[in-house]
Amino acid sequence: MNNSQRFKIENKKGLAPIVATMILIVLVLVLVATIWVIINNLVEDKLEEGEACFGIFEKVTLNSRYTCYYSDSNKFQFSINIGDVDVDEILVGISVEGTSVNFKINKTVSQITNLVMYSTGDTNIILPSKNAGLTYVFNMTGAGFLEIADSIIIAPIIKGTQCSASDSIYKIDRCST
Repeated sequence: MNNSQRFKIENKKGLAPIVATMILIVLVLVLVATIWVIINNLVEDKLEEGEACFGIFEKVTLNSRYTCYYSDSNKFQFSINIGDVDVDEILVGISVEGTSVNFKINKTVSQITNLVMYSTGDTNIILPSKNAGLTYVFNMTGAGFLEIADSIIIAPIIKGTQCSASDSIYKIDRCST
């Protein structure tokens, strides 16, 4: 064998490790890209959940001026204001001496036991719209409470995510008649 034939054979033998290295590099890149897509999607989902409740501070509140207790009829009046934010539902919690009742007020008209709209007495309960407020009256006797409410806490639900409590009142005054 002459030198030129030997050189061609040796060059062909050296090609296999280079091809194998290139294949490994491509496989690693594909694996890294796949892992990146999976992790990125998981992180984006969690960020969207967190963003739903971000910036609602002082946008979903109780109006203390219209939140009070009628001692003569054992009814509890409360008013919810919604600012410039889209809210799907509001979770309301009313506490009396260590016992509480919870219910959700949502965008669709619904009946909630012992709750009526203020002034009309309508049992078709709706959530205040964006940049608005509504007042409700809760029948404490009908709910089995004989004492004045200790507190009321509200927590909005936005894009299916329940946010932390956005407002609360811990000292309920009597309504002036």
